[in-house]
Amino acid sequence: MKRHALSTRLWHWLNLFCVVILFMSGLTISNAHRLLYWGDWGFSRQQAWLEVPRFPDWMTIPGYYSLAVARDWHILVAWPFALGLLFMWAAMLLNRHFKRDIATSKREWSWSNIKRDIIQHLKLDFDHGDGKYNFLQKLAYGLVLGVLLPMMVFTGMAISPGLEPLLGWMVDLLGGRQSARSLHFIFAFAILGFFIVHLALVILAGPYRQIRDMITGGRIDEA
Repeated sequence: MKRHALSTRLWHWLNLFCVVILFMSGLTISNAHRLLYWGDWGFSRQQAWLEVPRFPDWMTIPGYYSLAVARDWHILVAWPFALGLLFMWAAMLLNRHFKRDIATSKREWSWSNIKRDIIQHLKLDFDHGDGKYNFLQKLAYGLVLGVLLPMMVFTGMAISPGLEPLLGWMVDLLGGRQSARSLHFIFAFAILGFFIVHLALVILAGPYRQIRDMITGGRIDEA
């Protein structure tokens, strides 16, 4: 039996490509106005809750300051990012990947089980027992797939000048356009944090097998 379904592998690499492009072009957009606010509006440092540092050109797309070009890249890649996430959720529900491998049980939420998983991770012991993932992995993947990535889509739609007039209810639900922009920034860096931790754990667990399995599918009996 394949360790990773074809749908999971296709989405994984598409999502990686999209997230990198979106993040780097988003840094250029951030450089255009580095103040973040809550509510419907804001324009001064006194009203801002955070002043974001200016990101260097080597971290950004297009690699120099151009708000127009950065927005073009952002909008271009936002569509495959959003549609890819929708495809992944449909695939996970149809092939039962979510219920079988990511959904947690009541027993797994016991403090003794959580503490054991934390200790095993600190010891770099990534044994998953009978399941494909341990509790911390399920929790992380569930948060990314169910909260961080969808909220990137929703907050992005709320601050899009072209969609905002049609989605006034969503803007209000998020607390205003500037609140949606702040949340978009927060979720983006939360995804970056997950990516860094995920990459570190892949390296510690054996990058060759991990990357190979995400390309070929691998086999569960090899784990």
